[in-house]
This record gives sequence, C-alpha cells and structure tokens, in this order.
Amino acid sequence: MSTKTALKVIPRKHATRGHANHGWLKTFHTFSFASYFDPNFDKWGPLRVINEDRVEAGTGFGTHQHREFEIWSYIVDGELEHKDSMGNLEIMKRGDIQMTSAGTGIAHSEYNRNAEKQAYFLQIWGLPNTRGLSPKYYNRHFSDDEKRDRLVKVVAPAESEGVSDERNAEGPAPVHAALSMYASILSPKSSVKHTLSSTTTKAYLHNIMRSGYRGPNATATATDKFEDGGALVQLNNGLIFEEGDGAFISVDASAAQADGAREIEIKNVGERDAEFLLFEMSD
Repeated sequence: MSTKTALKVIPRKHATRGHANHGWLKTFHTFSFASYFDPNFDKWGPLRVINEDRVEAGTGFGTHQHREFEIWSYIVDGELEHKDSMGNLEIMKRGDIQMTSAGTGIAHSEYNRNAEKQAYFLQIWGLPNTRGLSPKYYNRHFSDDEKRDRLVKVVAPAESEGVSDERNAEGPAPVHAALSMYASILSPKSSVKHTLSSTTTKAYLHNIMRSGYRGPNATATATDKFEDGGALVQLNNGLIFEEGDGAFISVDASAAQADGAREIEIKNVGERDAEFLLFEMSD
C-alpha cells in the first residue's frame, strides 16, 4: 500500500472468530457474543455484532427481546421468517435487508419455515446515537444485478439525504448511527474503488462465506472446508482475504482526500464471484 495512505489494516481471519455449532444453528461471531468473549473484539465504532448464521430447515430463533440496538439482517440464501411485537410478519429472501430499530424495546422471532433448505444470513447490530427511540421496522431489497461489480449503499444514517423513513421504500435502510454499509458482488478480475468520507474514522470489510460452510478448525474435513479459500478479495493491492475473513480499517482523521490517501480498492483475485460488505463509520 502507498506510503501516503491514511489507512491501517488489521485482518480478522475466518478461523479466529467465535464459533458455535448448535446443530440447528451454525454461527460465527466477529465480535464478542453469547458464550464467546474476547476483549480485543468487543466493538468497532458503533458496530457491536456481525454474526454469520446458518439456520437449518424447520428451526429458528424463538421470541426474544431487544432494546437500544439497531439490528439488521442481510439475507444471503434461503428464507427467513421475521415476526415481531410491532405486528410485522414476513418472509425474507435473498437480497432482502430487514432493519429493526429496537429503541425502547421490541420482541421478535426469526424462523426458517422451509422444510428442506437452510437459511443463511448475516445478523448485524449497531449502537444507536440516541437512546429512547420509538421502535421502527424497515425492509429493503437489492438484487444481484444491482450489486454486480459495483458498491451499493444498502444501509445509511437515518438523517442522510435520500434515506426514507417509510417501512418499504427504495434506497438504503435507515440506521440511527454514524454508519453506512455497502454491498457488492464482484466478478473474477473485477474491482471497485471507494473513497472514505472526510468524517470517517473506521471501516470494516467482510468477505461473505457464500461458497459454503467452512469449519473453524484446521483439521476440518473436506466437506466443511474449502481447500482454495473460496472467493478471494484483495484490499489495496496488499492483503488477500478468503471467505469469512474480515479487515479492521483505521483511518487517520487528519489525512487529506486529495492524494487518494482515503481510497479503498477491492479486487476479486479468485475464480468465483465474491460477495462482500463494506462498513464505513465514525466514532
């Protein structure tokens, strides 16, 4: 990477994440969650949770409560039923993003009603910048074609221009935090560039484990571990990230944007489509 860069990158390798296999649920935790605790991975800006969840057919999360969190799901494959105390009931599918602003408190369940197919999604939590908000629910959809070989902003601060407060609308899902999330599906040999804003202090890249489940252990059998690491993305002509890998990106707040010091380039250097998320945020 250029000596002029304002970016410091620390990898978060797939196998180092928290992991649990409950039979009905296989899950990886980027941050401390449930029985997994690591003080070195407790938060990143307003981000508190990135869980990569696979829910088996006919199972799911029973009704449980949340408050004072922004909680959203990015559906990768299968179907997931969302039901909550605000009266919302719907089946989420690939391309859907479901956002719940829990505020003063909600109860919800997430269930895979499909009798044959696994549901696979990322569950993400952020800390809101205001406490005591009224609970709200939003649903957005972004097709594979929309995300093909480009970065699409799918989540953005609620007060941002062009962000709708309607339950179903075009554009990004609103989040009550200084955080944006972009999604992309990169074809082999394709790349995208993005310049972080002047107010951004942190970013996070996550290469989704789309090609299949990879066990966390080096001794995993061929049925749950890719020998080639799956889809491979390269960050700024430097580090390469396999599926399930992430990158903590710190930004020098004093660095100017003029010389490209805040530019991120992500390239698909593998032989499969790479689907990834890029978070951009301020403390």
